[in-house]
Amino acid sequence: MTPLSLYLCSLLKKNKLLICYNYLHTHGTPLHLVDRAARKTRLARLLDMNFRAVFRGRVTGKVLAQQSGAKNYREATMCTSSASGQDMTNWLWSIYNETKKQTEALIPVISKNSVNPNTIFANNEMSLHDIEIYGFDYDYTLAFYSRHLHTLIFNIARDILIQEHRYPEGLREYEYIPNFVVRGLHYDVQKALLMKIDAFHYIQLGTVYRGLHPVPDKEVIAMYDGCHVPLENMSDFYGKSSHGHTMKQFMDIFSLPEMNLLCCVNDYFMKHNIDYEPVHLYKDVKAAIGDVHVKGIMYRAVEADMENYISYGEQTHAVLKKLYEDGKKMFLITNSPFDFVDRGMNYIVGKDWRDLFDIVIVQADKPGFFNDRRKPFRRVTDKGVLHWDRIHKLEKGKIYKQGNLYEFLRLTGWRGSKVLYFGDHIYSDLADLTLKHGWRTGAIIPELRKEIKIMNTEQYVHLMTWLQGLTGLIEHMQVHRDPASQSVVQEWIKEREAMRSQTKDIFNSQFGSLFRTYHNPTYFSRRLSRFADIYMASLSCLLNYDFQHTFFPRRTPLQHESPFWPEQTSAGALKMPFIPHRTTTEE
Repeated sequence: MTPLSLYLCSLLKKNKLLICYNYLHTHGTPLHLVDRAARKTRLARLLDMNFRAVFRGRVTGKVLAQQSGAKNYREATMCTSSASGQDMTNWLWSIYNETKKQTEALIPVISKNSVNPNTIFANNEMSLHDIEIYGFDYDYTLAFYSRHLHTLIFNIARDILIQEHRYPEGLREYEYIPNFVVRGLHYDVQKALLMKIDAFHYIQLGTVYRGLHPVPDKEVIAMYDGCHVPLENMSDFYGKSSHGHTMKQFMDIFSLPEMNLLCCVNDYFMKHNIDYEPVHLYKDVKAAIGDVHVKGIMYRAVEADMENYISYGEQTHAVLKKLYEDGKKMFLITNSPFDFVDRGMNYIVGKDWRDLFDIVIVQADKPGFFNDRRKPFRRVTDKGVLHWDRIHKLEKGKIYKQGNLYEFLRLTGWRGSKVLYFGDHIYSDLADLTLKHGWRTGAIIPELRKEIKIMNTEQYVHLMTWLQGLTGLIEHMQVHRDPASQSVVQEWIKEREAMRSQTKDIFNSQFGSLFRTYHNPTYFSRRLSRFADIYMASLSCLLNYDFQHTFFPRRTPLQHESPFWPEQTSAGALKMPFIPHRTTTEE
């Protein structure tokens, strides 16, 4: 990325009026009486301090005290406190206008440095040179599905509620709402509330929904005695509401129809003033969604109409072929049944897909597969016939069911950081492999491509650039405690709040970005950064890198660190050359 500091300095050098005013205000010395060399040094320092205060929010009130004409910070602020209220108001608004002018001048440059959505992003340094074995989940890793599948799951589960759980017929009026929810949300089972929570367990106000309608902030604060959700109330390690945990976190893409259905049923009961028990509702919806999968209803529907439900597969085939030709070993561990996987892989890759994999394991029952030592492997034929013989070796070309990772490691010897496993579910696919077994992990986040495209828009760049500038301005100028100054700062704070809501709505008008709760990472982001070494929109991103490539995470400064180096960006994230290959058409 073009260092914003360098470009901003050139802009600030043109802004002589503001620099001179700041210099006179803080130094108390006419600029033309200062020695030229000293003047140049001091100006450079002031430029740097202005940049950090406005764009990084890292400068405290001492920015006004680090001058030769003031002995300490209190002396520096006395100049402004003695000024009239109108003078202070005018001065603060002049700083505001100049800051806004400078940030707007940056937008064309920032817009040119758009992020490439086909980049692989690193949380932890990892070299493909060290990876000998590649493992994969199936659903939303090798196979991607259209939104038609979410509609199908919603409709079937809704009908199961009506027919088998005796829910009101009026629920048939509700249809799946494609853009209503995002992944990673929490659901309070006892209060029937869907919400977004950040990495520090704080609820993002404005994202709490009962049914299809937002809950007022005051009501949320009253219910939770603030915005913080205690650890004992959060979901368990795998995002489930169990053992006293009142929150359920929806982490996989298949959970989107479930969240939709919960909201719709809640909405119906509230709209018709029907008294109901939220816990029973949650369990019934969960059971109905489970039946769609367990009873094979979804599998049969997809198998009957592959073109309608599977989005694309050409790039998946290209990735697998590239790995195979380079001599990499590959395996598949999925919770889906063999017949469903076989038909899907025949459609995506071809009838010879099994030749690419050294080991295929179906109905693995993840995450139990990674922890439960009791379940042995069982061989299953192409027609689904189960064998009863003991498994002494996992052989290429054969299909295995269930089993456990400990037995898998014993039979294969595939241990440690030479193994890289890809999956879309941060908990069920990746967490245990990272924490307990030392495998390298890659998260497939399909939503990433859409969010990056939004981030590359001029509207988003404009909002975020000025939001950063305004935040730095508030942080810098809040030290002026006189009523006139505080009135101006409060207006800025209101503007900042309105802009934060705008940036949320750009991604999703109900819940915002999958990765951010305003400035904080979401709870989802926190788990992603902990359990995934790398993450990407789809496996096709691997086509942009050779097998000697090392992924480096950005060294973003901690809050107490100075930004010594220009901001780094993941290799390939900006407009940099990639390995030549066919242009991807994935959306």
